[in-house]
Amino acid sequence: MESQIGVVFEDFFPAMVEKLGAEGFMKELCNGFRLLMDGEKGVITFESLKRSSALLGLQDLSDEEVVCMLREGDLNGDGTLDEMEFCTLMFRLSPGLMKSSRNLLIESIFNEM
Repeated sequence: MESQIGVVFEDFFPAMVEKLGAEGFMKELCNGFRLLMDGEKGVITFESLKRSSALLGLQDLSDEEVVCMLREGDLNGDGTLDEMEFCTLMFRLSPGLMKSSRNLLIESIFNEM
């Protein structure tokens, strides 16, 4: 969704969790990561994100905006996103998931037993 101030993020993640369950949702996040990652390096790089931006409807992003997206999730400072950093970023960007993350953790742990 586009507005006068830029892209507006609509949080569909809570509905996805409700439909797929915690495990199914995590699998979908991992699929999203694989879609965006550099196949040779196994991480999301500037180049792979820039290349994949059209798939996200974000083909008009500037290089600076792509770098900012990477920085937002880059917890170890290597300039890329590994799978854990990507999933952590997706949770942080979803207010609905942050509220229900405790329940998701409990469900995931329960499913592992």
